[in-house]
Amino acid sequence: MTRIADAEQASILSGPESQFCVKLICPDCRNPVPNIVEDFTSGDYVCGDCGLVLGDRIIDTRSEWRTFANEEGDDPSRVGTAANPFLDGDQLDTLIARGGDSGSGMARNLNRTQGRTTGQRNERNLVQAYKEISALCDAYDMPRSIVDIAKQLYKKVEDDNLLRGKSNDAIIAACIFLACRQEGAPRTFKEICALTKVDRKDIGRTFKFLKSKLGTNAGTTSSDDLIARFCSNLNLAQETRTITRLLTQKAKDMENISGKNPVSIASACIYMASHLVGDGREPKAISEIAGIGEATIKATYKILYANRADILAPDILARYPKAAEANLVTP
Repeated sequence: MTRIADAEQASILSGPESQFCVKLICPDCRNPVPNIVEDFTSGDYVCGDCGLVLGDRIIDTRSEWRTFANEEGDDPSRVGTAANPFLDGDQLDTLIARGGDSGSGMARNLNRTQGRTTGQRNERNLVQAYKEISALCDAYDMPRSIVDIAKQLYKKVEDDNLLRGKSNDAIIAACIFLACRQEGAPRTFKEICALTKVDRKDIGRTFKFLKSKLGTNAGTTSSDDLIARFCSNLNLAQETRTITRLLTQKAKDMENISGKNPVSIASACIYMASHLVGDGREPKAISEIAGIGEATIKATYKILYANRADILAPDILARYPKAAEANLVTP
């Protein structure tokens, strides 16, 4: 194979287009219109006029439609299934060919058996767990990022061999709980318990175990993280949500309420804000959404009501015309 290098070959091309193209010609024929044949069988470039071999070891770029399926039928795929980043290795399986057994069917049976066992043995548990995580997260309309983080956490548990002696359902529930926290969309233990049907104590113990063993940043749950979801489920107006956030920020600075559960603070502030604007919600309705008892909501609200002079005045009442202290329920 020769490129145009000398003056004689360069004179073949003329005009401005000669500056932008490269031609392959036969050094013997020197035909201005080269007849170069790609012989993929032998891997050579051959001159179609005189038969001179111009190059060797060429790469066949044509499609190679052979069948690599584990089961019977046509499967023109050349690359297999898409790589899954949550599974181990390059996911390149060794396949047993179907032919070469003189029609006895032995190769076909071996191919089918190997496809069911060897290539999936180490991945079967992971794939099943990933399916369960996806199904559970889809039930609560969780974003894809939370699903992926939960799968990554589960894979770390599998790789570190932390599943021994632990319930697989509790591990999955704890991974989802951790993923929600890491993505800034925390769920309460009650919500994860209702989603996964795993006991709350088991989720709590497994969560603490994974947090210490994996060394992941679990983050913290604040009242502000829960308000938007709780208010949305209660069909509260945007004004009520804003007042609830302001009440929560002020409640955090109170000594006798700062140590309480964030869910309790958020629920009590929603109860107070909803009645403040005249669109009150009963403790029972808030309890069903937040997953805590009515008595807890009332007890926390009682503290807020006792300090209402510091919490409400002056910015909340002055900024929102619908807000009136007279609308509040006396505990």
